[in-house]
Amino acid sequence: MRVAIGEDDVLLREGVARILTGAGLDVVALSGDADDLLQRTLAYRPDVVIADVQMPPRRQDDGLRAAMELRRRSPGIGVLILSQFCEPAYVMDLVGDRPEGVGYLLKERVGDVTAFVDAVTRVAAGGSALDPEVVGRMLGRRTKEGPLRLLTPRELEVLGAMAEGLSNSGVAESLLISHASVEKHVTAIFRKLRITPTDSEHRRVQAVLTYLRAGDHRR
Repeated sequence: MRVAIGEDDVLLREGVARILTGAGLDVVALSGDADDLLQRTLAYRPDVVIADVQMPPRRQDDGLRAAMELRRRSPGIGVLILSQFCEPAYVMDLVGDRPEGVGYLLKERVGDVTAFVDAVTRVAAGGSALDPEVVGRMLGRRTKEGPLRLLTPRELEVLGAMAEGLSNSGVAESLLISHASVEKHVTAIFRKLRITPTDSEHRRVQAVLTYLRAGDHRR
């Protein structure tokens, strides 16, 4: 698996590279500038690119903008954003209408090496990895009139775990419930959100989009 890394902090950039190299991933590009990262990523075509939100040249949201442009120009490349900010609006900008192959994690999550590497590989494979703190904040912003009002507290927990990118087995482990209970809750979520029977993975994507949009109050 090939990875490109864009991070303004040279120590963190090199630390992430060491972690991923140690896990058997191939780091093909390192950059401290958003424009350079975009160019290198388009040239090397890695499986996934990891980018900081704030990077030169402007040191504003340059890394996020580069990631969004990359998703537009090369949708097959996974994008994982690292940020020191718990900002749901950034997540919505990045996800758009396509949560496949996208991740948003707080930088502190890098310290949990196993979980971090799992998130990188999941995004590279077309899955999602959203920070639990960001997901929780979006849940707190949901409106009483939105579609999520129909869900029970447990169903909201299950949907939140799905938004983080967890499989049914991962949801069961995270919430300490049985796999059968997770399947029951997922089925109820699809029914209540009126997500019609299609491909199972596509239904999960639609449910996650509903979840995220319910917490996006810019619309």
